Parts: sequence; C-alpha cells; structure tokens
Amino acid sequence: MGDIFTPGNIIVCLVVAVGLIVGVRRAVAGLVRGQSCCTDGEKRGHTRTRTPVVSDTDESHYPYAIDLPIGGMSCEGCAANVAAALNGIEGTWATVDLDERTAHVRSKRPIDEAACEAAVRAAGYYVVKL
Repeated sequence: MGDIFTPGNIIVCLVVAVGLIVGVRRAVAGLVRGQSCCTDGEKRGHTRTRTPVVSDTDESHYPYAIDLPIGGMSCEGCAANVAAALNGIEGTWATVDLDERTAHVRSKRPIDEAACEAAVRAAGYYVVKL
C-alpha cells in the first residue's frame, strides 16, 4: 500500500483545515456580534424594507386573502422584510410564517398577485411556483 502522507495529501489536508478554521471563525464572530444571516443582506440581494404601519388589523375588513409560498427566507429578519414589502402595497395586510415559508396576504380589494410577487422580488426573495 502507498504512503498516505504524500506531499499532495498533506497540502490538501492543510487547505481543508484552513477553510474550516476560517468558516468557524466567521460563524462564531457573527454569533458574538448578534448578527443574523441577513445582517449583510444587501450583499446577498436582500433589501431591508421600512416596515409600513398597518393600522387596520381587523380581519373582517379584508375580504380577500391568499397564501404565497416564499423562497429565500432563512431567519425572522427575512420574514420581516417580506412582510414589510407586502404591507407596502396599499390596502394590504400581510404576515409571514417563517416555519411554513408562507406569506398570508389579506386585502381590502381583489389581490393583484403580480404586484405581490413584484414586491417580494424587489425585497430579494421569490414566490415559489407550485
């Protein structure tokens, strides 16, 4: 059998070890600083959206409703970004369930799914086509 401690194997092991060390250090540093995966969201194409205030949260005032499956979310910050983007559509009240990866959209008028999809896309996420 050949010797496993060849110069090529040693170099590969060193490269892998350095990669692991760098990755672990970045993960620990992010946790220590309290960063979520979206702290640097703008670099990943996610846009932080100012959260519009939805003053009317009486469900009976919203006769139209749809659920949109959302892709690209990985934390509560992502869910808040998607909700804010959808709440920016006039007459719309949206909540997002991160566990289900679903936006619950309610509207006072018929829902324009294309406008909802555009708002989600503008925030850096996407509506999953089923």
